[in-house]
Amino acid sequence: MGTAELFLLAVGLSMDALAVALCKGLALGKLDLGRALWVGLWFGGFQGLMPLAGWALGAGFARSIAAIDHWVAFLLLGWLGGNMLCTARADEPEDSSAALDLRAMLPLAVATSIDALAVGITFAFLDVAILPSAGLIALTTFVLSALGVALGSLCGQKLQAHAKALGGGILILLGIKILLEHLGVF
Repeated sequence: MGTAELFLLAVGLSMDALAVALCKGLALGKLDLGRALWVGLWFGGFQGLMPLAGWALGAGFARSIAAIDHWVAFLLLGWLGGNMLCTARADEPEDSSAALDLRAMLPLAVATSIDALAVGITFAFLDVAILPSAGLIALTTFVLSALGVALGSLCGQKLQAHAKALGGGILILLGIKILLEHLGVF
């Protein structure tokens, strides 16, 4: 997986966090740089840790299913992307509580990074260098989440569904690309 593909994957994975960050910004009202960075740290940190955990899980059984790893990657990314597209169409607003304490942020950070766990498993199958990949995912999510809080405080919930739809589309396209490469089409 090249740097451009990894960056697109990082952007796709960060879209759930971006959508929640937009809502946090809406709930916070007035823009506060410290709070925007705090939200970015929560979401970026978990988006970076989850691929590491997934890679550790996947590395244990990657060799045993090497013959079908591209199908596993395709199905996981397709399922994650499809799920994001479905939730984007649901028109249900995210929880927009202004709380930023452990009790409020931990469940949100875990919920928005579950897809990164599955991607980490995929990374083990594809023999992707996990540390730089997880770092790029964490950094991308940190930046987009902090910007999301800022945008949310300025623009509101109108951008939420668009962010999820974009992320879902990116994940589906990457899954298709991985499958087609392993089938020899590219």
